[in-house]
Amino acid sequence: MSSVAYAVLWLLTRAIARLVFRYRVDGEVPLTGGVLVAANHASYLDIPLLGCGMRRRAWYLGRSDLFPVPIVNGMLRSLGWIPLRLGRLDREAFGKAISLIQAGKVVVIFPEGGRSHDGHLRQPKAGIGVIVSQTGCPVVPAYIKGTFEVLPTGARWPRFRQVTVRFGAPLTFQTGGHKETVESKRFYEQVSRTVIEQIAALGNVPLPKGHHEAAQETPNRTAAGTRKAE
Repeated sequence: MSSVAYAVLWLLTRAIARLVFRYRVDGEVPLTGGVLVAANHASYLDIPLLGCGMRRRAWYLGRSDLFPVPIVNGMLRSLGWIPLRLGRLDREAFGKAISLIQAGKVVVIFPEGGRSHDGHLRQPKAGIGVIVSQTGCPVVPAYIKGTFEVLPTGARWPRFRQVTVRFGAPLTFQTGGHKETVESKRFYEQVSRTVIEQIAALGNVPLPKGHHEAAQETPNRTAAGTRKAE
């Protein structure tokens, strides 16, 4: 039943988005195989409007305190919400995401770890690197344009603005040789830096403050550990 409900909601959301927000999608997510989609996050509308831009069902890592009502909580879990406890590495949530990707599914993560309160990109968290290191999956960067203007933090009602979702080319990372803690941490940071740079490039927006300095520390990271998937 959850698959049927997801499909119905996908169709309704896409139809409403096209009518109300002049919704458009550039690029696409690979149609087969386990994939991690990494997107910017500036509005509560990001999940539905990102989801209806993909031709595949997706599961979403999101804050565990967003839906405290048990009935709503259960419904959203069945539709693909993976509750994520913030402030520490939630092994249960990340374990489920890893299992889904290994089973050939699509999982969505917001590397910034929460919504941006001003619409600008925030520094990424290292969690995305944990998933990549455990699965070796490609990462599809995505930029959601316009949702902050439609429903920014604190707004009660949406405004009529155009929304565009842009998917970039899949990125793959060399995951071998990261058994030691220091090496693992460096790998996680490399993944998060590279992904947020690709998201910024898709949106033609500035990198997070302080990110330029961090990027200069590893000028050869793309050539050494990252490549666009063929």
